Amino acid sequence: MKTDELINMLSQDSDVRFRFGTIMMSALVAAVLLAGLLFFAAMGARPDFYEALESVRFLFKFVITLALFLAAANLMARMARPGVPILFSRAGLLVVPLLLAFAVLAELAAVRPADWALNMIGRNAYECLTLIPLLSIGPLAAFLLALRQGAPADPGKAGAVAGLAAGGIAAAFYAANCTDDSPLFVALWYTLAIGIVTGAGYLAGRRWLAW
Repeated sequence: MKTDELINMLSQDSDVRFRFGTIMMSALVAAVLLAGLLFFAAMGARPDFYEALESVRFLFKFVITLALFLAAANLMARMARPGVPILFSRAGLLVVPLLLAFAVLAELAAVRPADWALNMIGRNAYECLTLIPLLSIGPLAAFLLALRQGAPADPGKAGAVAGLAAGGIAAAFYAANCTDDSPLFVALWYTLAIGIVTGAGYLAGRRWLAW
């Protein structure tokens, strides 16, 4: 192969990476906007939002959900390009359950055992299982459209990670409305709600991301 041909191939590959990076960034922005618009149009923040900002338990909900969104989005973008290493990004995703486990242990130590079940069940379980998947629809669609411009080696897993990212941003918005701040509630119901979105992403990925 001639040198000028090699340079041309490398430049074309760089253009593809740049275009896909732009597409993925656009999808991330669209995901935030779509979830945010639906959130403010349909529910909005809880009445005591500003007072709740003084609570560590309330703020932690945003730490855990946004950490999930960012870690899953990073992994999703890398999975869309065959041959790109994903080991470090997968490890980054493990930070989320570790943070949640630490918060649960801290809650168990701070709260009387008699209140553990009450805090875990909470008052908004149905809303959590309903509203997080609802807020995830737009972000998941945006991510799947972006992934179709790539070439994920495992469409199902890529779709599932897209579901994790969509569930993370949806849960972050929902957290501003939810009045259950206990990490025990978050560990149970937020996890189940995001799991629903992840499963939907897996099925959608297998159907629409195969190549």
